[in-house]
Amino acid sequence: MKLKTTLWRWGKEALLFVLLLFVLSTLLNLWRAPKIDESRFPNLSGHTLEGRSIKSLHKTGQPILLHFWGTWCPVCRQEASNIETVARRYPVLTVAVNSGSPEEIRAWMRERGISYPVLNDPYGTLAKRFGITTYPTSLIYDAAGKLKFVETGYTTTAGLLARMKLAE
Repeated sequence: MKLKTTLWRWGKEALLFVLLLFVLSTLLNLWRAPKIDESRFPNLSGHTLEGRSIKSLHKTGQPILLHFWGTWCPVCRQEASNIETVARRYPVLTVAVNSGSPEEIRAWMRERGISYPVLNDPYGTLAKRFGITTYPTSLIYDAAGKLKFVETGYTTTAGLLARMKLAE
């Protein structure tokens, strides 16, 4: 009986800790999130490092993830495989901010087995346009191109996929 009581108490404390962590994480995300003036998917032009037209990535009727990151960012390195997983299922455009030349970014991606579409933002111009100051930052637009979610910092694969599903 004592063991059952002890397990119950530890279980309640663990649940309370997880709930508190979730609330703190959500509040931190809201505080760090950029104030995006554009509520629609931006009209971007140009080509990715792979030579694909940016316009061809955003397909009407599908949500899209616009992800700002940097090769110099330790959290971005941890999240790269999560973005890769999402890119296998949904349209994704990533923006490598202040990350060097196209060749340097390609080498960084090759070393990690990453193949998602990348737009090089060598001077942070596009990031400034969006007010991005925290890396990584993910903007999720719904199937109609309307901004639905803004996530800053590390986001799990499950979290990203759930938000993309909700944006469908």
